[in-house]
Amino acid sequence: MIELSLDTLLTRVQELLTYDNNSPLIFNSGLFLFLFVGFAAGYTLLRRTTSLRILYVIAFSIYFYYKSSGIYFLLLVFVSISDYLIAHAIAGSQDKSLKKRMVGLSVAINLAMLGYFKYTNFFIEMANGLFGAGFLDFQNIFLPVGISFFVFQSMSYTIDVYRGAIRPLSRWTDFLFYLSFFPQLVAGPIVRARDFIPQIRRPLQVTREMFGTGICFIIGGLVKKAIISDYISLNFVDRIFDEPALYSGFECLMGIYGYALQIYCDFSGYSDMAIGIALLLGFRFPKNFDAPYKSATITEFWRRWHISLSSWLRDYLYISLGGNRKGKMRTYLNLLITMLLGGLWHGAAIRFVLWGALHGVALALHKAWMSIAAWAKPNGEQMNPLLRLGGWFFTFNLVCLGWLLFRAEDMQTVHLMLYQIAHNFNSAIIPQFVLGYKAVVGLIVLGYAMHFLPEKIDGDIQRKVSGASFWWQVAMLTVVVWCVMQIKSSDIQPFIYFQF
Repeated sequence: MIELSLDTLLTRVQELLTYDNNSPLIFNSGLFLFLFVGFAAGYTLLRRTTSLRILYVIAFSIYFYYKSSGIYFLLLVFVSISDYLIAHAIAGSQDKSLKKRMVGLSVAINLAMLGYFKYTNFFIEMANGLFGAGFLDFQNIFLPVGISFFVFQSMSYTIDVYRGAIRPLSRWTDFLFYLSFFPQLVAGPIVRARDFIPQIRRPLQVTREMFGTGICFIIGGLVKKAIISDYISLNFVDRIFDEPALYSGFECLMGIYGYALQIYCDFSGYSDMAIGIALLLGFRFPKNFDAPYKSATITEFWRRWHISLSSWLRDYLYISLGGNRKGKMRTYLNLLITMLLGGLWHGAAIRFVLWGALHGVALALHKAWMSIAAWAKPNGEQMNPLLRLGGWFFTFNLVCLGWLLFRAEDMQTVHLMLYQIAHNFNSAIIPQFVLGYKAVVGLIVLGYAMHFLPEKIDGDIQRKVSGASFWWQVAMLTVVVWCVMQIKSSDIQPFIYFQF
């Protein structure tokens, strides 16, 4: 019996130390909760020894990334060494042309690495399509989880050093800490060096407000991701997108609206948990989502959706292209290029390019409209109620059209779903649909109701949860975890943005 227990223990330890590509380590898994409790105990013991605490967090972050992507954690270490050295070369030189070449080297290294892992198969597929099947051999290249996020963070560091916005770090371990910090490592938010680096070596202090707010964010993130997003995905959305011809136009439309909620709850749920975990460790991340489906214009949508990416594209790509400083036509072209590249950032497929083009054209047209119509506004808060309602309806459905391109496996699926909506809507099926998908409909209604809560009510709820006693917070978190366990599928569902 003792021998069996010892064998079992050794097996468990081996599983903890081995990467399993079928079971990556993610926030909403029981394994992460178990590991985080142990990590937090050690983190608390090291709260007064800054250097040791930093090394401890780096070790856990590297382990976390290893459990998510295996041996590819070495890419993260390589980027940290490369850009650390390049940033010092930039800061230590007085030669402007050398500085430009060095920041160009940083961008080239990062984009070359990103391009190899994300786009090699895409270009092989394009070449085979142009020159015939078999022209190039297909390469089954594994995409390391979160590579787009830490590459963008690293580039922002060297670019900011080049621009003089920050000074290079004197310790490589601090830079590795910034790049590898596990709460935001694999799916964002994209944290700027100038926002995060000042927090690394300051005295660790987790206030009552930070702890309570962190628990509130974690609870909200779990509800969004593990209850709403996962359930409607497995039990409705995936079925529609897998076989759209089997469903009516109404069901296809509900599938698109369901996916709009699914991707929001999935991604903002991850961001909420990342922000919450960081707060428990004494770090503050910027907000990444601000009720984007409340937007009444496409410009407002991109000020509310994936804020860390949209602001990164604005500051490091759009402005570098010239922004709005070179005339109207150049501004529109810059917007289109930025969103096309933003689409490609999400994935190497024509549908992502079309998704980016849709948003780029929409942003350019809205900017042109604001220059023509004096009453046109960038944000819904500045409109009168009737125009705001019309703007919201148009913007929401335009965004959902984009999500159709984003989610569909191919353009045939896009065509089938639009055809069903236009020619086989069948509204008579609505009562049957509601009865047949009671739980799905209930969660969709709950998800959108949470999203459209007035800011005052949402703020009041957050303040009550974050201001509750410790044991009440533990009780609320326990109830949410219990609910997750009741409805979860046999397999943990990975976050959508892991693939980007």
